[in-house]
Amino acid sequence: MQVLILILKQVDLMNDILHELAEVGIKGGTIVDAKGMGESLLSMEDIPMFGALRQLLSSEEREDVKLLLFVVQDDEVVPTAKTIKKVVDLDKPNTGIIFSLPIYYCEGLTK
Repeated sequence: MQVLILILKQVDLMNDILHELAEVGIKGGTIVDAKGMGESLLSMEDIPMFGALRQLLSSEEREDVKLLLFVVQDDEVVPTAKTIKKVVDLDKPNTGIIFSLPIYYCEGLTK
């Protein structure tokens, strides 16, 4: 088993991704609101340079980020990633990142 992690910066595509995954049988996952390191640095009050950058970027210009987590069997990792890449072009900058990590222990999954 592995956890497939998608850090999605194009959050407007999230529903399309979830729909496509459900179509191929991936129906369980977890979605977490996230923010990038750059935005966290901009919120640091004690560093003057970041304060100046924060003033340049209005809150409307800051992007939402979604962290999508899917626990899948080893043989489902590549097909699941391909399904996601049908919706979002991860080769373009600022779209997202996808990767997987092995799971050595897991309880609570249902078939």
